[in-house]
Amino acid sequence: MNNKISGRAYVLGDNIDTDQIIPAEHLVYSTSDEEELKNYGRFALSGVPPAQAGLPEGRKPFVKEGGYTSEYTVIIGGSNFGCGSSREHAPLALNVAGLKAVVAESYARIFYRNSVDGGFIIPFETPVKLNEVIKTGDEVEVDLGANTITNLSDKKTYSLNSLGSVYDIVMAGGIFSYARKTGMLAK
Repeated sequence: MNNKISGRAYVLGDNIDTDQIIPAEHLVYSTSDEEELKNYGRFALSGVPPAQAGLPEGRKPFVKEGGYTSEYTVIIGGSNFGCGSSREHAPLALNVAGLKAVVAESYARIFYRNSVDGGFIIPFETPVKLNEVIKTGDEVEVDLGANTITNLSDKKTYSLNSLGSVYDIVMAGGIFSYARKTGMLAK
């Protein structure tokens, strides 16, 4: 995995729950069938109320109609991102849509672990309310080694909390890849 993630930001508010990330009616697709798997990307963040989708203006879909991948690479969220159910499909849906990282003030712990364990997305925490200073469509760069995010649109850099002990798991691509890499699991 690269040490830097660059791309466009998609900004959301507080308490984005797993039903907003992937509504329950879309949990019917097979994850082992490549064509069905695309539906998780197609409906990623489809449960977010339109006025709250792509802040500050809102009404910006994460995935354009008819597509299954997003033009956005990094989500900037508020507090309690991924709250609600324990569905593993939530970080999977964001991954299928092409998302690489979420930067939020805090996470629901199960969503955080599902993100790391599955190797779906990198969940950074920030001590600053970035969803009030970064706008949807801003170009950003997340530096995993330096624990920073730079808004390339206005050249401002913000510190992120260290990934700590999950850094090696994230860099390996998930808990099973990490276990194989370190010899805890047979290849």
